[in-house]
Amino acid sequence: MEADVIVVGAGLAGLSTARRLAAGGHSVVVLEARDRVGGRTEGGELDGHPVELGGTWIGEGHTEMYRLVADLGLRTFPTYNDAGQLVVDLGGKQSRLAPHKGATPKISPAALIDLAQGLARYKKLAKGVDPAAPWAHPKAAELDGQTFESWIRRNLRTGTGRSYFRTLAEALYSADSSDLSLLHTLFYTASNGDLETLSATDKGAQKDRVVGGSVLVSQRLAETLDIRFGDPVMAVEQTESAVTATTRHGHVYTGRFIVVAIPPTLAGRLDYQPALPSWRDQLTQRVPAGTVSKCFATYPTPFWRDAGLNGQAISDTGPVKVTFDVSPPNGEIGILLGFVEGGEARRWQRLDASQRRSQVLGCFTRYYGPTAAEPVTYFEKDWGAEEFTRGCYGAGFGPGVWTSYGPVLREPVGLIHWAGAEYADEWSGYMEGAVRSGTDTATHLLSML
Repeated sequence: MEADVIVVGAGLAGLSTARRLAAGGHSVVVLEARDRVGGRTEGGELDGHPVELGGTWIGEGHTEMYRLVADLGLRTFPTYNDAGQLVVDLGGKQSRLAPHKGATPKISPAALIDLAQGLARYKKLAKGVDPAAPWAHPKAAELDGQTFESWIRRNLRTGTGRSYFRTLAEALYSADSSDLSLLHTLFYTASNGDLETLSATDKGAQKDRVVGGSVLVSQRLAETLDIRFGDPVMAVEQTESAVTATTRHGHVYTGRFIVVAIPPTLAGRLDYQPALPSWRDQLTQRVPAGTVSKCFATYPTPFWRDAGLNGQAISDTGPVKVTFDVSPPNGEIGILLGFVEGGEARRWQRLDASQRRSQVLGCFTRYYGPTAAEPVTYFEKDWGAEEFTRGCYGAGFGPGVWTSYGPVLREPVGLIHWAGAEYADEWSGYMEGAVRSGTDTATHLLSML
């Protein structure tokens, strides 16, 4: 088959690319390895109610996602937040915190002062990083030459302060603080506004959900597109004037351009002829996906609300260190979501099913009381086990990657272009970033077509 553009991957980035190109009057074929659209967004159902097994939230500043939701005839509803307190479990002390600025957890005055100064220092550093070119920072080599953990050890003096930042690393990047370059965490923070936006619900990145699940955005986008399912692309070959994609089942597609809209580490596994430049291949070897499992427990009612809690918890004791209330819009049933991330996930995933379940429900019980120990349904989604994802939420850049390879991250290689949440300079790692990256790539291609 021949088309103007071949798109590899039917996630939000690939679908956004294809939609924009098709609207411009060009022929596009989308090649998807799975039997579904959505990529790292996926819909599921628990006790008759939809849940987001993958990407879940849209929030403050996510203008393209809100526009898509409206254009596609979908609706959003707010994450349950305002009517209850969140559980803060730090340094062996548990407290309840009102979800508004200025509220402080019940930790020692020394830890509180330490945490405040650490946050102030980090915010100041992040403000100086340009997310479009983090390698251009005057102290980029210094920032990129250390891990986030190194910075934590040098700038936080109390165990509670350090634990908070380490938990933040797991929650935001699904990686340990020792896995990541400091420059990468600063880039990610700057790309997503600031730490408050990243971590907040009200006026933050976790503000709203899509009624029926976020995967509906991908499904609606796909309705007018030519998508070939269940046949992974294995090889990409380009000449001066054309590019071909060969699939596992031997189908060959020829186009004027190709957009590889899959995570960088998976893109590096394709067979390219001629071979990718060494710097591009080296880049894909250095940007592993994060490690995360989403664990759901359903209950007849969202009982924690009656206790004055909003279903959100943050803790420095795992394996579940972050939770959310992901019940349906009207609270017909109660659904708790717990994240197991980073090193905690790498250890937890190797346990047997009964041990994993016991540990997750043990955390839910610690936060919300004995009722949490007896769910109607329990379900896990391990994104590292997904053949065509191999980890979430996105790629984590270790020390030296941004300064060595950052300038070539978004550059096309001949007729090969890239799209995905990792390539976005604004809202990187979120559904918003994926949509913006796909649209930007398509706009560039339209100027060439």
